[in-house]
Amino acid sequence: MDILKADWLTDGLIDFEYKKYTVLAYLKTVKGNFRKNQLFPFLSDLVFHYNNLMTVKNQKNLIYDNFPKTITKADFKKLKITYKKIVEDDDLMREIEDIISYTAPQFEYTLSEGKEIYEFIESNVTLTPIGLTPIYSKEGYLIFNQGESKNVNVYRYQVSIFFSKDEEFKGVHTKYLMESSYSITRPFEAIKLELIKQFKELPNPASFLVRSSMVVPMSQTLVPLAKRLLVKELSQNAA
Repeated sequence: MDILKADWLTDGLIDFEYKKYTVLAYLKTVKGNFRKNQLFPFLSDLVFHYNNLMTVKNQKNLIYDNFPKTITKADFKKLKITYKKIVEDDDLMREIEDIISYTAPQFEYTLSEGKEIYEFIESNVTLTPIGLTPIYSKEGYLIFNQGESKNVNVYRYQVSIFFSKDEEFKGVHTKYLMESSYSITRPFEAIKLELIKQFKELPNPASFLVRSSMVVPMSQTLVPLAKRLLVKELSQNAA
């Protein structure tokens, strides 16, 4: 099972054995991907599901939001009463509590495995500026190099900022551009100059080298990890 629905806890049959095997099948898939150093989107999904379980466990009233529903304005009041009755059903709530009690430690254990792998890979990855970083750094290039290879993968990035309540979040969109290579006579600075000549809309781009001493999957691991490192780097520069 590659995907676990966001509302898996309350979707369909609410039965301990059924939910138990649904979650175990999903976690088996996740662990299989972790063994291949494929971290995303599985690690993010685990955090999401675990946090949801803790929210439901600690604040039962929020379980309303976990029940699948299509609400029109006219039906909202009626449906809210219906869901309240479901939550107040002691037998049903005991079943849900049993499901949470069993699955939460399973999620937590798998999540700790994923974080350990992430931290190990991250310790082998560096992100360094290529040349001077301009004041405007919300757009630019990421140049990836892994292991002993002389090959590089070039991505263009764009940072977007969005807000949730009082918090500010940065999202990074990346687009694969090309494969290239570097050498003593063609260093990373030369690749940056070639990008400037080819893509004239960015005459003074921020450019970063992402180097991993170990070879890991690009799209499932290194690119998402680089996005996080980039946000950290740009945030520090802006401080």
